[in-house]
Amino acid sequence: MSPEINQLNHLKFAPTPPMGWNSWDCYGASVTEEEVRAHAHFMSQHLKKYGWEYVVVDIQWSEPQATSSRYNAFYPLNMDEYSRLIPAENRFPSAANGVGFKALAADIHALGLKFGIHIMRGIPRQAVHQNTPIKGTAKRARDIALNNICPWNSDMYGVNVDLPEGQLYYDSLIELYAEWGVDFIKVDDIANSYLYGGPHRKEISALQKAIQKVGRPIVLSLSPGPAQVAAGSFLQEQANMWRMTDDFWDHWASLYVMFDRCKEWAPYVRPGNWPDCDMLPLGHLGLRASDGGGGDNWTRFTKDEQYTLMSLWTIFQSPLMYGGTLPDIDPFTLSLLTNEEVLTMHRTITYRRQYYRDEEWIVWRGTSPEREYVAIFNVSAEEKNVPTFLADSILKKPGTVHSLWEKKDIQLKEKKVAPHGALLISL
Repeated sequence: MSPEINQLNHLKFAPTPPMGWNSWDCYGASVTEEEVRAHAHFMSQHLKKYGWEYVVVDIQWSEPQATSSRYNAFYPLNMDEYSRLIPAENRFPSAANGVGFKALAADIHALGLKFGIHIMRGIPRQAVHQNTPIKGTAKRARDIALNNICPWNSDMYGVNVDLPEGQLYYDSLIELYAEWGVDFIKVDDIANSYLYGGPHRKEISALQKAIQKVGRPIVLSLSPGPAQVAAGSFLQEQANMWRMTDDFWDHWASLYVMFDRCKEWAPYVRPGNWPDCDMLPLGHLGLRASDGGGGDNWTRFTKDEQYTLMSLWTIFQSPLMYGGTLPDIDPFTLSLLTNEEVLTMHRTITYRRQYYRDEEWIVWRGTSPEREYVAIFNVSAEEKNVPTFLADSILKKPGTVHSLWEKKDIQLKEKKVAPHGALLISL
């Protein structure tokens, strides 16, 4: 490992859990520049003051004909002379004349926000087939390619980073993104390989080495999950975020499983390292995304399940990447994203753990330098009162507690909690 990474400089790039919007849940692989700009303007006007700052273009931005979340196998992608993918100009007009995402990133920065992109691990398959050049070396794409191809997307071969030229390829890639002004990179097919039994450690390290070389604070996010807890220390050393789950959608069963995942990963949460519960499938989803089974619809989570999701994500300190559309957001969903007390907890707690669990109740505790927080989840299918024994174990002294979602003081004993609902309180 290089001296730079030994110093863990990348931990400074995300001192609090990153918060932003990602295009996948609503547009799949097909988002356009016009849509990205609309979301950036909304975020700047309505969410920036609450800490939301990243605007992330998800997968297939180099494919001219992407129309949904279904991939077009072996379709020609836009690529530069050094085997690096570049934006499709019909979808991103400001990328014309070889400027890539530079103009779009600059405009997003001018709004006081940060810009992110999704990439697939590896080197384009078409670069390998055409044996195109790699910047900084006489070797070509075919010389560094590995036949460890993603099982669900046919675009890329792996990169042999045991060869100096393999590292040079990743160096040239990150150099290009830094020139564009990229602040956040979500790398896919890398955190947990379905075929190869674990994270692609060598390519993860190569990406982090390349980031350190450009000197730009680029947050490194790894997908998809579930990442392996056994790799937790390695992931802390190399990345800022890594997915604890496969793609997360708006089903109660998927949300219920996340309690186990959060419990397992809680010891690995620290400034600069944020195990990732995945995006928030809230609001208006699936405009052109067929994954998840909901289609063009509003989230299938009940309001109480949405309180549960946001309470778990925030007390665990997961990154928050909103997946719904922003320009048509409804007042309830907007209230979930703009509750200042909840977001203060999310940014400031220094300890978080599952405190209690049975078949009906799950309780988490979190502490900040100034407050103690408790999230009480009713995971049963019926409305229930907070049991006396739980209230007694939580309360330090008789009296009221403060409900963060209700924004008022309440009596905890015998407080009713809706099925699949949550109380988020400060003591």
